[in-house]
Amino acid sequence: MERGCLPCCNCVVTVPQDKYFAVENFGKFSKMLPPGLNFAGFDVCGCCISFRSITSRVEQNQVRVQTKTKDNVFVVANVAVQQSVKPECVEQAMYKLTNVHVQIDAYVSDVVRSQVPMMTLDEAFEKKDDISHAIQDKLTAEMAAYGFQIHKALVTELQPDASVVASMNEINKQRRLRDASVMAAEAEKIKVVKAAEAAADAAQLQGEGIARQRRAIIDGLRDSITHGTEESLSTEKISELLLITQYFETLRDVAANSKAQTVFLPHSAGAVADVASQIRNGILQAGAPGQMRM
Repeated sequence: MERGCLPCCNCVVTVPQDKYFAVENFGKFSKMLPPGLNFAGFDVCGCCISFRSITSRVEQNQVRVQTKTKDNVFVVANVAVQQSVKPECVEQAMYKLTNVHVQIDAYVSDVVRSQVPMMTLDEAFEKKDDISHAIQDKLTAEMAAYGFQIHKALVTELQPDASVVASMNEINKQRRLRDASVMAAEAEKIKVVKAAEAAADAAQLQGEGIARQRRAIIDGLRDSITHGTEESLSTEKISELLLITQYFETLRDVAANSKAQTVFLPHSAGAVADVASQIRNGILQAGAPGQMRM
């Protein structure tokens, strides 16, 4: 209730710019007063005329609603509703509702508790705009009959239980750790594969180098022995020369290594020819059954 400008009299009243004033004669609505200084009528000791006011500003209601999602998780939805009085419906807004905030809370709770239980927790976070639109549509239709217009209804926050938040964070943490382990294993696999490929390439190059070395040794032995003559060496003789050369190279390498632990058996250089004969005979004997089968 508002009072007039004069003591003990409500004949004259000043209406602020951000309010609507209603004049009541003996409790009955008479008229609305515009902002500024207004003459309300004749009054005796403030008994005849009284004033009732309502703000013209946009107000915001903060509503907290606890509900359950489809996957049985309890959440608290924080909803901000912005409403104002329609200028042409001030009388309805002033006299129809006892408490506009309680009425808005009831409508918001009804919409939230009918929308969120149909969604999982993840869907509720993803579809906050859908919940906001549903709330705004409901309030716009219902509050218009009371002289209020709804400017915006926003779901500002969804708050699950603290234990649920901790569980969700732990799930995300473990998922990221698993992804990191998989990536580390893939990196180790790539390293092993690349190392194997490098070892294979090195072995291939080493084999090719040894083959070229042996070929050069054989050519050198053949040229040094047959130089100045028209004689040619057979394959058997060249193999024996190559084995003898490798035999003495092995002895040289063993002697050059001071930490070598080698057991020497009685031998002679001529035994190398026997070894060559044994290898050659073994190869010929192994190939004989195959020729018989053919």
